[in-house]
Amino acid sequence: MKKAIQKAWLFTCILLCAQLTNTFAQTAKDVFGNSEAQILYLGIDFTKAKLIDDANANALDIRERQYAGINDLIINEPKKYDLKSAFHKSYIDHDLGLVARRNDKINAEQIKSTNTSDYHRFKEADITDLVKGFDFGDKKGVGLLFVMEAMSKSEKSAAIWVTLIDMSTKKVLMTERLEGKTGMSFGFRNYWATAIKNVIDNIEKKKYQEWKSKYGA
Repeated sequence: MKKAIQKAWLFTCILLCAQLTNTFAQTAKDVFGNSEAQILYLGIDFTKAKLIDDANANALDIRERQYAGINDLIINEPKKYDLKSAFHKSYIDHDLGLVARRNDKINAEQIKSTNTSDYHRFKEADITDLVKGFDFGDKKGVGLLFVMEAMSKSEKSAAIWVTLIDMSTKKVLMTERLEGKTGMSFGFRNYWATAIKNVIDNIEKKKYQEWKSKYGA
């Protein structure tokens, strides 16, 4: 009887470990190699973003309303900004609290730029340094973060670093710079949200399979 109970407990432990492995992504391989692995969408970090060649933009309004508006829009219109399809997941949790607190502290005087080189100024090391500034608290698993590098009115495009993070260690598991074109939308929020949609669509149509081949094998 005692051996039977021990075997039952061992089986239960093995089953629980298997379920946890299937549930919580810990590596880039988990994200791209397991369709049921969970990731947490953290939103768009604008703390280092530059708005290039938009003389009429109100920088204070951008910090106070527009950045939050863009982040909310991605969550409130999931069929249009389809992160689940892009990352081939049946469900993606989200928590915008971390980026909201960070974006609220942006110095509005540093948002606008007339220097076109600001559109191509980040390297992977810059993303690693930015992630180190996050306080993930007791969050575990893999977080998905979009880091906005720049929004160029003259180029009609935005540069975004799509980044996967092990939140328990702040290790960047993957980051890649993607560009999204703007459209004919009116208003600051909708104009730049179009570029973000194009990035998400690009992930679904092309980049996910490239990342899966690279990280999921």
